[in-house]
Amino acid sequence: MIVATTNDIAGHRVTRHLGVCRGITVRSRSALGNIGAGFQALFGGNVSIYTELAERARQEAFDLIITHARDAGANAITAMRYDANEIADGITEVLAYGTAVVIEPE
Repeated sequence: MIVATTNDIAGHRVTRHLGVCRGITVRSRSALGNIGAGFQALFGGNVSIYTELAERARQEAFDLIITHARDAGANAITAMRYDANEIADGITEVLAYGTAVVIEPE
């Protein structure tokens, strides 16, 4: 599966547009994670507990968009983007979305 943030893929042409594909995950921080992050924040710099949480959420959303596109018959995704919203205090939605397409080499 080729995934691009651009509207086209160099060296390929789109033969079919299959529509929007998406992967969504909703994550929350644990109480223990918040305590650990609080200690890290005291010293400044990267709060690795939250960085790891964000990376896992994005990877899960990415894996889900790939599955959704494959299920639609796509072999590529164009115009892929991420979005994130806080649903409630400590609960965040991460969305990966794009256009599922079928491509072939030029």
